[in-house]
Amino acid sequence: MTQTMVLDIMRNAFFTIIKVSAPILAIALVVGLLISILQATTQIQEQTLSFVPKIIAVMLGLIIFGSFMLNSLINFFTNLYKIIPTLG
Repeated sequence: MTQTMVLDIMRNAFFTIIKVSAPILAIALVVGLLISILQATTQIQEQTLSFVPKIIAVMLGLIIFGSFMLNSLINFFTNLYKIIPTLG
């Protein structure tokens, strides 16, 4: 196994991590921003108000993007397993 192969695997792993986590993080960011704007305009300073909408939005995001996320991980690990015989 050469240094180039290791760096290529790590680059693919990091790209896969970003690709898989980006939709859920973006949903949580947008919902959190909207709740913060709502709290600022109505002057409701309840800290627990932002948790329930975020949890619901993240769960919906997992339902919507779950197959994409799982397929991305399966593709990464399939490619990783295809490389194993060439390492010897």
